[in-house]
Order: sequence, then structure tokens, then C-alpha cells
Amino acid sequence: MPVSDNPPEAPDTSRAIWKTSRLQWKEGGFSSGQDALVMEEPLEIQIQGHSMAVLMRTPGHDEDLIRGFLLTEGLARNMEDIRRIQTCTTVPFPEAEDNVFVVTLAPDWDGWRGKERQFYASSSCGICGKGSIESISLNAPKIKEPLVIHPSHIQGLSSALRAGQHVFEKTGGCHGAGLMDALGGIHLFREDVGRHNAVDKVIGAAAKEGIPFSKRGLFVSGRVSFEIVQKAAMVGIPWVGGVSAPSSLAAQTAHSLGMTLVGFCREDRFTQYTPVPMDSIGANTGTLPTK
Repeated sequence: MPVSDNPPEAPDTSRAIWKTSRLQWKEGGFSSGQDALVMEEPLEIQIQGHSMAVLMRTPGHDEDLIRGFLLTEGLARNMEDIRRIQTCTTVPFPEAEDNVFVVTLAPDWDGWRGKERQFYASSSCGICGKGSIESISLNAPKIKEPLVIHPSHIQGLSSALRAGQHVFEKTGGCHGAGLMDALGGIHLFREDVGRHNAVDKVIGAAAKEGIPFSKRGLFVSGRVSFEIVQKAAMVGIPWVGGVSAPSSLAAQTAHSLGMTLVGFCREDRFTQYTPVPMDSIGANTGTLPTK
């Protein structure tokens, strides 16, 4: 079941796409026309007057992004810690409108202090600006129970995710992330110019809906790097897969946590890097490594 029986409606992409004129060289000549590019703008997150991070993101689902960022970066322990997210009404210049957000956390939680990022996080890197190597170390518990997915369901994930990538379809310039069930049904999609932002958006949306992360997998449109595994681990997602390759640190981290990690998920193949013991899933029912 690559897609849910009732897939979500196509989102409003007006804030995510920018139209521009262009010249295209093809078959020995130029042609003029218009092109659609994915939007990229800064978003600043403030907590109690402290600027915690500036994320380069695609506008849209901003509260999902902030909620997911707070949870996956350990700035909030759970949804109960996040009391309010609102746009700042006293921005210094018009361009900052809708791009500066003030977060109110529970008064008895101060675990966010000292975690301010020193620089902005670019759309290509989820850990840019962190003060030291130690600050990216995982604080996540090990996975208690693996998510078992049949190989036939894994093979359909790339096309299922692509079906939900409406901004990518128009621009070719953004990443996608989907939250899936054990049957390979992707019920929640998010897109962003940054792969880690897409992950935060889909995690933030799922947290708002109260979806249990321990029974869901995360599938992304590109490579699976360390920050993708880190963010999944912080909320207890037991299975992570991607269309492209994982990094060495992603594989090492997934292995240490007992997380299932799968790469090169295409229509006819996938490769599993952290296999679940065969005696726990059976030869024909669980996630199996294939080439």
C-alpha cells in the first residue's frame, strides 16, 4: 500500500513558489519564458527574548517546522512544553514580517537555555552553527521495538512520496519527507528547500495530531545524513529510509540505537544497513536486505 486510501489534498503552494523570467539554452538556441523556483527565506525562532536559531526554509507550515525543530533539537521535551507559537509584532523592517516567531514554553522547563545556535542554519545543513561537536551528540533512548515493514511496501515508497511533492513537481528544487505506517502508507507529507526542515515539518505536524512516533517510519527524498537520523531518534521513530545513500555517521548512529536504516529505496530495490535479527521477523514477513 504505497499511498493511503484517502491521501491529503494538494496544499496551497503560493508562498513556496517564486516566478521569474528566464532564458533557456536548448538545441543550439535561447528561448525566453518563465520559471518556477522554490522559495527560500530566513525564519528566526525566539524564546523569552533569546534568538535561538535562524533557519533558511521554504515558507509554509512554519508552525509545524518550529514545533518539530523544538522537539528534535531537545529545546522542548514534548508537546506540553510548547505553550504558544506566534509571529513577532515588533520586527525592525518589513521583510521580517511573518519570518520572526516567538515561542512560549512551559515555565517549569529551562532545558532550552544554553542551546542557542551561534550562526544561522543553512538549508543544506541541519547542524550548522552549533557550538561544538559535543553539542550534536544524541540524547535519545534506544528503540524498544522495531517497525517491521514488508519489502513490497518499501519498494513503493519513492513513488508514494513523489506523489505528495507538489512543490517539487513545479520547481524541481526542494526535498520531501513523509511519515508512514507499517504497511508503507504515507499519510503525512511535508516539503522544504532544506531536507532537515522537511523532516521537522512532518514531525511537528504529527506531534500536533498526536500520532504515535513509535509506530511510524520516516521516509525522505534524498540522502539520509546524520541529522535526519538524529531528529528521528529524538522523537522515537524506529525506521528511517531514503531514496539515496546514508552517510557513515547516520548508519553508525542508527545501529547504536537499534533503528532500522534503509537507503537507495527505488521501485525495484533497496538496501538495508541496520538489519533486524532474522529470528525476530521471519524469513518472509519482515524487512529484508535486497540489492
